[in-house]
Amino acid sequence: MVNNQRPPCPSGRYWKIRHGDTLYKIARQINSTVEAILRLNPGLDPRNLRIGQLICIPGSPPCPSGIYWVVSAGDTLQSIAQQVGTTVQRLIELNPGIDPDRLQIGQQICLPG
Repeated sequence: MVNNQRPPCPSGRYWKIRHGDTLYKIARQINSTVEAILRLNPGLDPRNLRIGQLICIPGSPPCPSGIYWVVSAGDTLQSIAQQVGTTVQRLIELNPGIDPDRLQIGQQICLPG
């Protein structure tokens, strides 16, 4: 039986475990780390995730402009920066923890205003 009650979560953001999920895979999808997820979920056993289980995930830093780019196939930080008239460095500043070499399709990138 899966306990899908919401655990305490300072970020207010939850992830419902699906078939095939691992903490590493979740961390990559939300642009975070396994360590950050474990800090928010004391006692969570990464080797025993259960489908339907709710875990707390880190909150995204606020995007000052409120404007986001949704990553599509073939996008790079360089191509995004060129299209919106900014620099790769500025995109990295606005998206702490982003891995420029591992953008995920559907990932949201905060853009400057």
